[in-house]
Amino acid sequence: MSAVPGDLAAFLVEAKRRTYAGLDDDATVAAPLLAGAKQLEHRAAPYAYRDIYFGMGFFAGQETVSRDERVIWSMSYSGGVDAGIGDRDTFLAIYKFLRQALLAVSVERPYRGPHLFEQAGMIYRNEVEGALGRFHGVETIARQNGAPLYELRYSGGLLR
Repeated sequence: MSAVPGDLAAFLVEAKRRTYAGLDDDATVAAPLLAGAKQLEHRAAPYAYRDIYFGMGFFAGQETVSRDERVIWSMSYSGGVDAGIGDRDTFLAIYKFLRQALLAVSVERPYRGPHLFEQAGMIYRNEVEGALGRFHGVETIARQNGAPLYELRYSGGLLR
């Protein structure tokens, strides 16, 4: 497997904070590559980050990082709020909480959010195996009483 560029993790943290985690869907580009998709982008030479996803209650997407116009890293993901949640205010509160957790992304774990984040009566957990070159994980949000609210599974790594 190729060596991970030393600055890739720092770029991923910056890109994630400047797209969905920091701006929600307001970071969406006007004309996404795929009809009906949300597409978020961030550039800082020599890297370019792109996150394309479909759906909201349940969604699926892919993040890519290009270096000098060649995709070198990717992460696929899918998940969403518990199917039993129909209340719009609860739905929006879960995603607001998720964005707060995702803002706490670190260079040591640049995939999604931190291992544990608690706020507003909710608990975010992120369990990941592997390293930036090849990894998979699951993030969950639950009420403090343990009631599940959200789950997302993800995997990715360096392309070769």
